[in-house]
Amino acid sequence: MAFTPFGELQPESKRAWGREAYKQYRDNLFFRKFIGSGENSIVQRITELTKTDKGEKAMIHLVADLKGGGVVGDNTLEGRESDMQSYWQEITIDQLRKGVKNKGRMDDQKSVINFRTTGKDKLGHWMAETLDDLLILTASGISYALECDGSPRVVPVGEDSLADLSFAADVKPPSANRHFRFDGSSLQAGNTASITSGHVLKYGAMVDMMAEAKTRRVKPLRNGGGEYFVWLMHPKAFAQLKKDADFREAVIHAGDRGKNNPVFTGATLTMDGAVIHTSAKAFNTLKAAGGSKWGAAGAVNGTRSLLMGAQALALADLGAINWEEELKDYKNRKGIGVDKMFGVLKPEFMSNYDGTVEDFGLMVLDTYIQ
Repeated sequence: MAFTPFGELQPESKRAWGREAYKQYRDNLFFRKFIGSGENSIVQRITELTKTDKGEKAMIHLVADLKGGGVVGDNTLEGRESDMQSYWQEITIDQLRKGVKNKGRMDDQKSVINFRTTGKDKLGHWMAETLDDLLILTASGISYALECDGSPRVVPVGEDSLADLSFAADVKPPSANRHFRFDGSSLQAGNTASITSGHVLKYGAMVDMMAEAKTRRVKPLRNGGGEYFVWLMHPKAFAQLKKDADFREAVIHAGDRGKNNPVFTGATLTMDGAVIHTSAKAFNTLKAAGGSKWGAAGAVNGTRSLLMGAQALALADLGAINWEEELKDYKNRKGIGVDKMFGVLKPEFMSNYDGTVEDFGLMVLDTYIQ
């Protein structure tokens, strides 16, 4: 039987497979539509390092909106200029790797599955799923030691925990004035121990959350002259909304989507400046163990919805997925590995409105789900 040792193929061929794996990763990435290079992006993608006195680092630059009344008429402006409050935050970077290997050439001969093609698809899909998880957990302020459904993240034998990533230590709970719960009739300060079965999501919560976001100067996305926030919620939370009579009435008068912006792609609905997306990955406690859920006794299921504006998250993305192949056991056993260097951060800043350090472009809402 003729055998091609693909581990000895030319670098151009390896790069081609690496690009295919990267395409697979991007095509499967839920957050792809929210990632952009500019400040008017939910997830600002940082691809270049910034020189600092301690070397080159991945940094995100935050600039708060101006306040005050300005200068009237012909009164002198010179010497009375406003200071733009700006903040630089470092994004910690780490490398994440995963590999697969086959049993050997004889096993490949018996199988109809193409090991190399399947490996590319599965590794690209794994990288996308993992990054989606990390972005959701970071925005929600939940440890990487948990799955998005609240269950402990299982670490396969021989692998490392995602909680070991260098930037895992930067994950912080929602800031005090960006964290709310809905008690069924009005917004309250966020407190998962206070969640009960009566804390069902309703249209009134959306109205109040949008008002809070604008009042507290959470930076919106700007598109076509309008200001928008993306509301990411669990499908079960959206099901509760659809059962609410006030919501159904509001849907009749919902505005058109801004089709020129990718954040509207796949949106369930756009209304009152809120672009609603649903994902089963929105953090919830459906699979959390008894005592580890929400409520006073840790027995109530809940979910955390994300109201995201500009620069809600930062992603240091240092290049495409790297693809490596090798042959072991006298070229009988094939191995494929991928790796990617990146970092995720939820930016914070000193809020002019609250006078405290707050999450920059993000608010969260905790509610009950069944």
